[in-house]
Amino acid sequence: MPPAPERAEGAPEENGAASAPAAASGGIKAWLPLIVMIVLMPVLAFVMTNFVIVPKLQKGLGGGASTTASAASGESGSKAKKEAAGAKKESVAMNKLLVNVAGTMGARYLLVSLSVVGTGTDFKAKMDEHDAQLRDMAQGALRTKTIADLEKPTAQNLIRNELISGFNNILGDGAVEEIYFPEFAIQ
Repeated sequence: MPPAPERAEGAPEENGAASAPAAASGGIKAWLPLIVMIVLMPVLAFVMTNFVIVPKLQKGLGGGASTTASAASGESGSKAKKEAAGAKKESVAMNKLLVNVAGTMGARYLLVSLSVVGTGTDFKAKMDEHDAQLRDMAQGALRTKTIADLEKPTAQNLIRNELISGFNNILGDGAVEEIYFPEFAIQ
């Protein structure tokens, strides 16, 4: 074993000298960058969102022209929504619309029942008055659909939109708000 090196009498111990500066530097100074980042990052994100990103989005969408104009339009829009919500929605059933599926030479058919929803004081009366015309329009629209059209995942939504448009042409714009399919069967 080699002999241990001799120390000078005035030289401090290596272990004691290394531990004193490490203890002093390991305090709050070591955690300061982390604390600053934890505090500043949410503040920075809030400021960037509210004062940079949102105004740019509003300007791009055309909604940031004037806050008073948007507030005024928001109030009138909410009044219209309240009036529409105040009007009672009525539902009228159209049962058992049976049509041949296009391209099947009469071998396949489609059976549909509709529930037509609309608002207005005389919605049911209009529906009853134009029943034959509405049934003819619905059957005409359904008769053009092929098996491939009906098997698409979006088939009911496409048919729904087509029927709403056709019914509103007959009854007047905005009379029909929604159409539901209680029965939709392909045989």
